[in-house]
Amino acid sequence: MNDKQTNPDHSRDTGDTWSPFPETADIETSNDDYATRFRGKTGAWMLDVQTRITRRLLAGIPKGTLLDVGGGHGQLAHPLADDGWDVTVLSSAKSCEHRIRDLTSAGRAKFVVGDVTKLPFPDKSFDAVICFRLLTHCGAWETLVGELCRVSRGPVIVDYPTSQSVNAIAPVFFAAKKKLERNTRHWRLFRHREVASAFEAAGARIAARRGQFALPMALHRALKCAAVSAMLEGILRATGMTALCGSPVIVRAEKR
Repeated sequence: MNDKQTNPDHSRDTGDTWSPFPETADIETSNDDYATRFRGKTGAWMLDVQTRITRRLLAGIPKGTLLDVGGGHGQLAHPLADDGWDVTVLSSAKSCEHRIRDLTSAGRAKFVVGDVTKLPFPDKSFDAVICFRLLTHCGAWETLVGELCRVSRGPVIVDYPTSQSVNAIAPVFFAAKKKLERNTRHWRLFRHREVASAFEAAGARIAARRGQFALPMALHRALKCAAVSAMLEGILRATGMTALCGSPVIVRAEKR
C-alpha cells in the first residue's frame, strides 16, 4: 500500500506544523495522537522490543554522534540518549520537537528542522544514523536511504514493514484495522530485496536483519494483554518464525 506523504497536506497548516519540504510524513508520527498507538502495557512492550533490537544492532560501536531522522516521536531518542549517545533529531517541522522537548531543554539532544530527503549535513557527519517509522510513509524513500548513508560514517539502521510476512494480507483488512486503531494510515510494504538494492545503490550493504513480531501489531493491540502477546511472540521467536517472517523489520546497513 503506497502512500506518498507530500507537502500539500501540511502546506495549509499554520504555525509550528507548517513545513516547506516535499516529504513530511514524520510530522504525523511525532504528534500525541500517534503516540496513543503505543500507550499502555502492550504499547510499552512493543517499544521495548524495538529498543532492545536497536541496541543490539548498535552494540560494539563507540557511543558518539547519532542522527535520528524523523525521530520526533521520541521512541528511540530517549533510550539512546540514556545510553550515552550524542543524539540529534531531524524533523520536518518545529512541532516535531514536542515529544522530545525534555531532552532538548536539558541539553541531552539537539533538534534540527530540515528536509528528510536533503539532509542539511556534510558527508559522514555522524557515527551512526537511524530512521524509524518513516520509510513506509515516504514517497521518495530511495532518496531518503541515500541521504541516510551519505551523512553516516558508521552504520545506518532503519525499520520497514515487509510483504514477506503476515502483513502481506494487511491491505485486505485495512478498513477493519483503521476502525480498530482509528489513527492508522496507508503505508508501503517492502520486499527485502528492494530495500537491499536501495542501500547498495547508496554504497552500503545490509549486514543484519531482525524481525520484530511474527504476529501483526494490530492483533497485539486488539488483545490488550502484554503478557499474552509476549508469550505468543516468545514461542514464535523460539520456533524461528520471527526470523523467517517477522515484521516490521529492523536492518543494519554498513558502508562499503
